[in-house]
Amino acid sequence: MKNFIIFDLEWNQSFEGKETSIEHFPFEIIEIGAIKTDENFQIVSQFHKLISPQVYTRLHYKISEVTHMSIEQLEQEGQPFQDVIKEFIHWCGNEYLFCTWGSMDLTELQRNMDFYQIPIPFQKPLMYYDVQKLYALQRGDIKSKPSLDHAVEELGVLEERPFHRALDDAYYTGKVLSFLNFSKWKPYLSVDYYRAPQSKMEEIYMEFPTYSKYVSRQFDTKEEALADKVVTDMICKDCRRMLRKKMKWFSLNQKQYYCLAVCPAHGFVQGKIRMKKSEQGGIFVVKTMKHVDQTGADNVFHKKEEQRQRRREKRLK
Repeated sequence: MKNFIIFDLEWNQSFEGKETSIEHFPFEIIEIGAIKTDENFQIVSQFHKLISPQVYTRLHYKISEVTHMSIEQLEQEGQPFQDVIKEFIHWCGNEYLFCTWGSMDLTELQRNMDFYQIPIPFQKPLMYYDVQKLYALQRGDIKSKPSLDHAVEELGVLEERPFHRALDDAYYTGKVLSFLNFSKWKPYLSVDYYRAPQSKMEEIYMEFPTYSKYVSRQFDTKEEALADKVVTDMICKDCRRMLRKKMKWFSLNQKQYYCLAVCPAHGFVQGKIRMKKSEQGGIFVVKTMKHVDQTGADNVFHKKEEQRQRRREKRLK
């Protein structure tokens, strides 16, 4: 049986702003809080540690304001990240799934580990539950990014605990998760992109009840990615048929690309490609394909018309 590790981080940043941040290390973790639950979301253990900053040794005023921590407290009570992360990994055990509010905590955890040259022991691909996404799915608004405090208040699970401290936010994330219809949303695992696929063998294919997802290996350029047949193919998730494109791939902003295909048996299929930069500096693709009705197909047509209009305006300038 797998446990759920529901965790939250607090981090510091350069006091002088982004211009003085260390490349590939914008945030330094100063607190880890986590709860371990069984499959019924009953808490079986908890973890909490402060971390003494070694890089950004002046606490940013916004961080201090939100967390009510001081640099003196971190220096006196905190331990080096290298010691804390090893203790945290040991505490997690062998059989577990991470749960977080959003995707940033997993990214910054691994980024801090890389900075301190600590081997990342997590499975690859790293699957986890993004509780923010599951909550948005249950609300019927997958595009929204509700805050944790908004979800807690909306569900009526607010307790005499503050927000914006790692252990308390981990606890509240667990409360929200326990109030969801988990049997319905259980298939909607998220995949962490920090360690993007390096080769064709590592590429990721995922099937969900309402859509499919493909994560490509890394390419040098967007043009190289779009020239790859697997990246641009459209496939029906229900019958696995290779589909004819009614509208070829196009983009409004060079970061997101859209396509519309037709399955003879199951109707319209919308494709969406997101171009992402990897930590190694390359480009990888996240492609989703989902069935849409006539309204969904019309939305793709409207996006295409918007692209045409932008091109006309650009030519007239």
